[in-house]
Parts: sequence; structure tokens; C-alpha cells
Amino acid sequence: MSASSRSMALLVRLLPLALALALGTPATLAGPAKSPYQLVLQHSRLRGRQHGPNVCAVQKLIGTNKKYFTNCKQWYQRKICGKSTVISYECCPGYEKVPGEKGCPAALPLSNLYETLGVVGSTTTQLYTERTEKLRPEMEGPGSFTIFAPSNEAWASLPAEVLDSLVSNVNIELLNALRYHMVNRRVLTDELKHGMALTSMYQNSGIQIHHYPNGIVTVNCARLLKADHHATNGVVHLIDKVISTVTNNIQQIIEIEDTFETLRAAVAASGLNTVLEGDGQFTLLAPTNEAFEKIPAETLNRILGDPEALRDLLNNHILKSAMCAEAIVAGMSMETLEGTTLEVGCSGDMLTINGKAIISNKDTLATNGVIHYIDELLIPDSAKTLFELAAESDVSTAVDLFRQAGLGTHLSGKERLTLLAPMNSVFKDGTPNIDAHTKNLLLNHMIKEQLASKYLYHGQTLDTLGGKKLRVFVYRNSLCIENSCIAAHDKRGRYGTLFTMDRMLTPPMGTVMDVLKGDNRFSMLVAAIQSAGLTEVLNREGVYTVFAPTNEAFQAMPPEELNKLLGNAKELANILKYHIGDEILVSGGIGALVRLKSLQGDKLEVSSKNNIVNVNKEPVAEADIMATNGVVYAISSVLQPPAIKPQERGDELADSALEIFKQASAYSRAARTSVKLAPVYQRLLERMKH
Repeated sequence: MSASSRSMALLVRLLPLALALALGTPATLAGPAKSPYQLVLQHSRLRGRQHGPNVCAVQKLIGTNKKYFTNCKQWYQRKICGKSTVISYECCPGYEKVPGEKGCPAALPLSNLYETLGVVGSTTTQLYTERTEKLRPEMEGPGSFTIFAPSNEAWASLPAEVLDSLVSNVNIELLNALRYHMVNRRVLTDELKHGMALTSMYQNSGIQIHHYPNGIVTVNCARLLKADHHATNGVVHLIDKVISTVTNNIQQIIEIEDTFETLRAAVAASGLNTVLEGDGQFTLLAPTNEAFEKIPAETLNRILGDPEALRDLLNNHILKSAMCAEAIVAGMSMETLEGTTLEVGCSGDMLTINGKAIISNKDTLATNGVIHYIDELLIPDSAKTLFELAAESDVSTAVDLFRQAGLGTHLSGKERLTLLAPMNSVFKDGTPNIDAHTKNLLLNHMIKEQLASKYLYHGQTLDTLGGKKLRVFVYRNSLCIENSCIAAHDKRGRYGTLFTMDRMLTPPMGTVMDVLKGDNRFSMLVAAIQSAGLTEVLNREGVYTVFAPTNEAFQAMPPEELNKLLGNAKELANILKYHIGDEILVSGGIGALVRLKSLQGDKLEVSSKNNIVNVNKEPVAEADIMATNGVVYAISSVLQPPAIKPQERGDELADSALEIFKQASAYSRAARTSVKLAPVYQRLLERMKH
């Protein structure tokens, strides 16, 4: 084939994809996208192909007859709901073995629906079909039907009284039950969409279909075991339960169940009954009366008396999509109407919420979703007080301090504020005594508005209940308020927000110069700053990081060198400026290494490891002494700017000489015609000689 022919062939192959993309329709060169069920079936085929054609690998729960087509992740985990599985190999749906040949090379022969029931292993359904007078002829005759056929085990697991009522009246009760499992057209799995309803052959009653991302398909919460078994007059899907008609919506079920008396009153008070009786496909994690009784009366009465908190509470129990128990084979995150995320999982036969087995009754089906009964309330942060938020966080020691200082009412009332609560590890060496100073310090850990950390910005100021203004510092990997950095995600409550902080906050008490003058350790530094004429710099508004040598640092210098430095105001100013960074860098924002530009021009290398701060590899004696215009670090040595290397000095001289030469050349031409420029030219020549 010529190059032009190959190009034309490729163009023909790509044209459908290009058109699909242009029209916004999903398509690939291989055809339409596969459904989740088809993808897990394909994965099972790939895992079973070493055993021959059309062999599927399935995971079987040890000690049960439960089998699953699974995805790649579950295949490697070898677990379903935390329970171990074994791998077995069997013919994929629609194929059978041939004696003497490997795998399952033969397609199952097509026969009518009645005979196909026996082929797929639903012989009990076949038997009950025969007992009715009308249904077997219909299944053997012309037409196109779908039957969701319960497995033999599904029939056997029915309560005895239910089964007796069916088989005692085969031409009414049993016939109606079987017709409810049928649809008057052929429906394959690629048409079974999540949340759709099919019209059954019993009084046009709806059958609810859910097709989950993990490949599981449920029919009225019964799991599809084997799908797409074709017949001459339709298709058979094997399911693991006998399904029954659904007539009530979620709200109607709440109204008729005695165990939902408190929930019923709460829903009415919140106005959510319109949601629970409307269209949609929800999962209600319905708290029983006992669940409400477990909550302290004070907390429960507060929430029930607060319409907004009550609505948040109830919305936190409603998942945005219907989730049947059979679809859950591992943990998955699901969003609630409140906007929170719940971890829905399973442990053996039990469903779990956030890792706790609190579901007492599962899969009560409604026309607009499914209900699972739970025996614990799921109170969202948005319905909690700051005290309640703190009880679940690593800040209990700090909250005890607030309570001891008589500030508890701020944490349980309706005041809009943000609590900056140091984590428990901050107090590993003990807690401060409660006195006026401590109480005022704690008041400065309360911001006068309810904040969210995602809206904080660098340089922002926050007003505290103690009357201070706190600054926000945003670093690459840290978000800090003064010297204290946020250590965990916000918890936003009904009126207050909890920020977990990595240390006690120290509000600034004056300018950098005020801080240095107020600490006897820095008396020699203060004198040096005054001699160098830098007092005004460190008193005015600004953003400085000052690495402040202590008196011991100066005294450690050779006397001759120290006297020489202190006697040369220009050199002293140069050295001191090298100790001053041109931005505020608190220790929590350092990370591994930060190169901080000094006022002298050279950069300081600031690093932090194991909570020890170093500047130019020298350890810092004390960090984060906060000032209104910066932060001070006490250091035990006088830092020296990096010396200029000979090569660098030579490069500087060469650059200067080149610049002078350029100027002299320009002036030499002009000097010939201008008497005024001649002296300038002479001076440039003198500079070139030097």
C-alpha cells in the first residue's frame, strides 16, 4: 500500500471520532462507551482467559455462595466487605463448556424464556411459572420480554408465611408477583441506567434500577447476578432476591413507621417533607427514636429549637443518590444534601457509616429512593457549638483553659467568632496558671468574626476579643496568624469556627525597637543600632525579620574586631542591615530552607528541622518574638555577610572599567568641539589610569 493510501485509510478510521467530538457525543474508535457492568465483566474475562475462551474469573466469599464480577482494585485486595474471597473460574454469561475442549467455546443455544430460566439456574422461578395457568404459555409464545428471575436461593430465603401466601393462590398472588418481575420488552444491561424506572407487567408498577460505578446493578435493591441471557422471545437476568412492589415515597414511610416518631416531628419542623416526598433518588439514613434519645437533652433541644441547625442535621442524613446495600462491597465517599461527605462501607453483612456499624435495618425501598435505619445521629459540624467541635478535636486542654478562665459562654453561645485553639501537644510540659494575664491572652485567641481559612490572605488583620489586631501570613506550605500556624482543617460550627493551632499565640507588644529595648539581652545591639542610625528604620511601619545578636554574641567577638566594628558607623550599619530581612518570616513558615533577602542586599539562609531554626547554619536561641512591624529571633553569634571572592571582585572592576571606557570614548569625540566638555574628558582619563 502506498503512503497516500495508508494516509487515506487512517483518515477514514479517524473521521467518525472527529465527527463525534465535534458533535459532543461520546464515542471511540471501538464504539460506544461500555457500562460499568460491562467493564467489570470484561475485566473478569481478562482474568479468566488463561483458562480458555469465554471463561470469567469471579470472586467468591469464603463460606457462602456469593459471587462477584469485580474490578481491578478488588481483584488485588481479594476482599469483599472486608471478608476474604477465593477466585473461581466459570463460563461467562451466555456460554457453555464442550466436552474435551478448553474453556467455554460454545454459545448457549437460544430457546424461549421458560426454558432459559432452567438454563440460568432459576428452576424455582420456572416451577412457579408452570404452576400458574397463564404465564408459561406466555413465556413460550411470541413476543419480547425481560424477566428479572430470582435465584433458587432467593425463593428459599423468603419468610415461610410470605411464600405460603403466594403458592396458596397461584393464579392471583403468585401470578402477580411473577408479572412484577417482567417487562414487556427486551432490556439489556447497557440500557439499565442509574436511577431509571422500568414499567413492569403488573399494573404498570415501577421497577427501580440502579447501575453503580463499581459495576453492580440492582433491581429494587436486588443484585444482578447473571445478566443478558438471551432467549428467542426476550432476555433473562438472574437476581438475588424476590422483589415486591413499591408504592410509598420516603416521606410516607416516615409517617407510618412508629420508630420514626421523633424524626417525623423534626422533618415537619424543618420543612424537608417537600424534599422527601418529591421526585429524585435519595438515600435516607433514618435515625430511629432511640438514636435521638442517645443525644444529651440540652444538645437535642438546642438543635430542635434552631431551624437552621435542624435543617443541617437532617440534610446530613440524606445522600444525594440512592444507595442499596448490595452495591456496597468496599468503602466509598458519598455526598449529603448538607454538602458533607460520609464514608459508606461494609463489614461482612453489616453496613457502616464513617467506620461504625450503626445501620440496624437496610434497604427499605421507596419510590424516590431507599431508607436505611440508623441508631446514632450524624450531627454535622454546622449544627455544633465550639464546645462540641472541640470535644472531637485535639484541643481539649485549650478548651479546659477557656472554661477555667470563665470564657465558656463564648464557646457555647450565639456569638459569631473564630477560636484559635492550640493543640494538646502544645501543653505537654504543663498549662499556664489562670490569672489576668492568661485570661487576656486567651481572649486574644478569639477572633470577632466567623472565618474560613480558605478566605484568609497575606497581610490581613483580624480583631480579637482582647482588643488586639493579629496579622495573617501566607507561606508556601503554611497559613499562620502571628507566630501560630493552622495545624488542621477548619471545623465550622453553627456560630463559631475552630482553627487548630500549632502553638500558643503571642500578640505583638510594640515595634521591633520596643521589643529590643525591653529585653536586657539586647542592650549592646540597641546601642549599636543607635550608633548606626537605624533606630528610625526599626521603629517605623514595615515588615522585618530581625536576627538579633544577644550581648553574649557581641562579647564573643575578639575585642579588637568588636571595637573596630563599633567605631566604624558605616561598616556597623552594613553588618546590622545584614541581620534584617525585608519580610516577616515566622518559624512555622520556614519549611526546609528559605533564602531571605536582607536590607544589606545579600541573602540569609533560614532553615528549620525538628523544631530548631537555623540562620546561616547557626542555631537560633529563641524564635518568634513578635513585634508590630516584624518578628525577632534571638541569636548567639554576629552574622557576617559573605565575602566577595577575588574573581567576583575582578569581574566588578572589569565592568566598571568598561563603563568608564565607554563614557570616555563618547566624551573624547565631543571634547574636540566643546571647551566645556574637555575637563570632563580629562577626569575620565584619570579614572581609567586607576
